[in-house]
Amino acid sequence: MIDLYYWTTPNGHKISIFLEEVGLPYNVYPINISQNDQFKPEFLKISPNNKIPAIVDHEPVDGGEPLALFESGAILLYLAEKTGKFLPKDLRGRQQALQWLFWQMGGLGPMAGQNHHFSQFAPEKIPYAIKRYIDETARLYGVLDKQLANNDFVAGSEYSIADMAIYPWIVSHKWQSQNLEDFPNVLRWFNHIQNRPATVKAYALVAKVNPPKS
Repeated sequence: MIDLYYWTTPNGHKISIFLEEVGLPYNVYPINISQNDQFKPEFLKISPNNKIPAIVDHEPVDGGEPLALFESGAILLYLAEKTGKFLPKDLRGRQQALQWLFWQMGGLGPMAGQNHHFSQFAPEKIPYAIKRYIDETARLYGVLDKQLANNDFVAGSEYSIADMAIYPWIVSHKWQSQNLEDFPNVLRWFNHIQNRPATVKAYALVAKVNPPKS
């Protein structure tokens, strides 16, 4: 059994998508970041960087004590290795998936996150910052579009943790002032992942955990 410490953010969705894809049973523990749940001492014992998501695996493959993990990329890699799924086993395929996972962790996520902040949430609208992060997000979408021009999925012909890491950040494309019609390969890929049954189930958690306010 996996305990998932979760909120309805792109990084949170990554892990629920994986768990739904592989059918691992899991319990959801909502961490309401708007109410500062991430700073509670009991959560900090699991995620010392006070960020979601985090997991506790009560059945690690070494048979030892429950294993706590934070950082979404590390969690995806751990779960892929635990289950033997969604990470190529050959050297080149594995490295292809991992480099795109790290591309998301080090590039798309941080830049799109700053895009969200300055364009949507910052109390002061700073045109330079907004333009900087919209432009950088567009550049990264272009990189992704080029990669998908000759590949069904980000790392090649097979769906992987790289796709699961990237997709939730593309869901927010309108917030990021990006039009998917400008990136036809991303649009094709996005529509495919959006309609996967596991993706639908993962995003259904939003209505249970953090329903839209009427």
